[in-house]
Amino acid sequence: MASRSRLRLAAAGENPIPQSKSGGEGGTERKPEEARRREVTDLGGGSEVVHVPRFVAREAAWGWFDYLDKRIPWTRPTIRVFGRSAVQPRDTCYVADEGLTDLRYSGHQPHAHSWDEFPVLKDILKAVHEALPGSHFNSLLLNRYKTGSDYVSWHADDEPLYGPTPEIASVTLGCEREFLLRKKPTKSQASLGSGEVAPKRLKVSAPQQHSFLLKHGSLLVMRGYTQRDWQHSVPKRAKASSPRINLTFRRVL
Repeated sequence: MASRSRLRLAAAGENPIPQSKSGGEGGTERKPEEARRREVTDLGGGSEVVHVPRFVAREAAWGWFDYLDKRIPWTRPTIRVFGRSAVQPRDTCYVADEGLTDLRYSGHQPHAHSWDEFPVLKDILKAVHEALPGSHFNSLLLNRYKTGSDYVSWHADDEPLYGPTPEIASVTLGCEREFLLRKKPTKSQASLGSGEVAPKRLKVSAPQQHSFLLKHGSLLVMRGYTQRDWQHSVPKRAKASSPRINLTFRRVL
């Protein structure tokens, strides 16, 4: 059962989002209050999600999408899930500053490309930094969901290389997809999920959940203890018939 989000709209002067000028490649001009609009969801316990539905102008976002779709060396690696080998259900590519700790997940260590290989990624990184003053991202994991059959299952980006309270910024380009958050299951809930039978008269409540519809050109940021206390996923959706490219910016300590 989904809990109510403690959501507020940030003030117009709080961390403004850079605006695109009319007549240029960035598309049509938007009103300042529209460009700066962001929704903040307090998850409790020091966890927070910031959603900026219109982070970048629509035409500029399509320009980014077309470049990344054609130029990124996408791969679909074999990973280990619950002790079994499986092909990852989405395309991926990893970009990072030189000299950082290697990223490894599900038994897979992706090759780290340089930012200089893809100049547009440096432009997107700059826009994200301007939107989030004080952030210093140095790595990027790109994912491409070709159809609604591509997905990412429940997980948390709680690898030690990101520290205890990582800030993760996610930019969506292309097809809109649902992004789900749920409180990490308790031991009793995890046991039930593994097939154990609950004792009689013992009520086990479902984890708290939140849902965000991430549209083309949007930005979503997870902060604080979100990775420690919550899991997220992008589930399969039959109606999602076109590709979505997702860029998740992180800071490796």
